[in-house]
Amino acid sequence: MNDNNALTPFRIDIPQAEVDDLRNRLTHTRWPVPVPGRDDRTDFSRGIPLVYLKELAEYWRDGFDWRAQEAKLNEHEQFTTVVDGQTFHLVHARSANPQATPLILNHGWPGSFVEYQRLIPLLTVEFHVVIPSPPGFGFSTPLSETGWELARTAEAFAEIMTRLGYERFAAHGTDIGSGITGLLAARYPERVIGTHIGADPRYLGLVGDKFPLPDGLSDDEIAQLAALRTEDAADRGYLEMQNHRPDTIGVALTDSPVGQLAWIAEKFKTRAGGDSRTPDESVDRDQLLTNISLYWFTRSGASSAQFYYEGEHSELDFVMASDVPSGWAVFDTHPLIRRALDPWKAIGHWSEFTEGGHFPAMEETELLADDIRTFFRGIS
Repeated sequence: MNDNNALTPFRIDIPQAEVDDLRNRLTHTRWPVPVPGRDDRTDFSRGIPLVYLKELAEYWRDGFDWRAQEAKLNEHEQFTTVVDGQTFHLVHARSANPQATPLILNHGWPGSFVEYQRLIPLLTVEFHVVIPSPPGFGFSTPLSETGWELARTAEAFAEIMTRLGYERFAAHGTDIGSGITGLLAARYPERVIGTHIGADPRYLGLVGDKFPLPDGLSDDEIAQLAALRTEDAADRGYLEMQNHRPDTIGVALTDSPVGQLAWIAEKFKTRAGGDSRTPDESVDRDQLLTNISLYWFTRSGASSAQFYYEGEHSELDFVMASDVPSGWAVFDTHPLIRRALDPWKAIGHWSEFTEGGHFPAMEETELLADDIRTFFRGIS
């Protein structure tokens, strides 16, 4: 780890020239020729519908106020620090209670620390909240070198908690962040009080591949899992691109704001809960565009894709430490999910919700906050 343990205060201040450039690029977007019959703004069967994408792009250009959102993000204390040669950005929202439990919130792609923006005030009564950005995400840029995968990131996050003065801490994660959370517990069981995972039925698309098939399934249940695997496979185009060709897609994401908008906004349809909702009906439109703007301004569409490549070409598996208390909150739940992911009922705290989806901190903020509080109260 780096010998310089300095935590440097940080404030977001995107140059006005960058804001103006974004609006200019949006104004001069070179749109594809629409396909006849593709005029339903809610039909995502071939990807994000052009008519809906134009609506979002127009609002991003004319209705969205980056400066107002920037000011909201700057309400929280932020730092940068260098670990193992890489600059890391973190949000540090301290509780008024000096005895509060430190809690690290770990996010994945296409999220950012913006994903947890509305969760912070619901947690700081009981927790000192820390939200670091993984290498290549947000202001944890530019990448210092190749080789930044889950395990190395977990080591860096543990070092960040040390620098903040937190010897023991709680951990929550979703998406890639759940992998970081699990590795923190596996490698530092004496430091991690407990792990809380936010999950959704997308995990079932991996049953039969990453996870074994449960015993005693009926023919109907086997058919349900097969359908979920088919659905998951249809949504893996972005994953295969980022796993294997991040440099190629990275150029497009860095040069075209509408390309970056389409690349991320579609995932707030295919991963969020609610089949009939558009992305900005599942989550707040301004928060969604703040998240996407962060990717644009930091050019992290390209660098965050590198994280997928590193993970695909490492030998790491999804890890959960059995001797550290664990809790799961499953959103947009499915009847088979616990049988598939926790057949032995080894996870002490298991909650299921019909609401929400892959982005619970944005979709169902209060439900997630309550579940995190309940879990950690139960093991304190």
